[in-house]
Amino acid sequence: MAMLDKVAQPCASVGGSAPAPGPTDKTPTGSDGEQSLTPGATPPTGPVEPGAPTEPGAELSERDRCASVQHEQRIIEALQAIPEPTPAKVRKTLNDLGYIDERIHDLKQDGKVTRFYLDLREKGGQLCEKGLAAGDESDVTPYAALATGAFTIKGQN
Repeated sequence: MAMLDKVAQPCASVGGSAPAPGPTDKTPTGSDGEQSLTPGATPPTGPVEPGAPTEPGAELSERDRCASVQHEQRIIEALQAIPEPTPAKVRKTLNDLGYIDERIHDLKQDGKVTRFYLDLREKGGQLCEKGLAAGDESDVTPYAALATGAFTIKGQN
């Protein structure tokens, strides 16, 4: 929880748990890949406008959308540094970033890439992330889950 709070600290003053409005006029970054970090690139130091969640019906709060950008930037940067992303390497990388095993789900090798899900729900939030570890092509995408109850992967029971 302490790591989740620290990562989301820049979002402390952002709106509460009400669903986020639709996409903004600003260019989204991160989750849709339009402005993902390139290898060796330094994450922006100023505020970053979060991209709209790509899952149909996703309704993240403004705070969750802001927090998703913070998580995405640090995870993508770390995943891009893994030359051959096996599930063991991806788990270790996520653990090194502070994500505990109980929040890492469905870590699977899929050809040369590894797919995973992160449960980042806290304080009534709905934030979860779907990740793809594929070297330079790594990506992390936010989606909303029920705020309470067991973690389930979107589209599965």
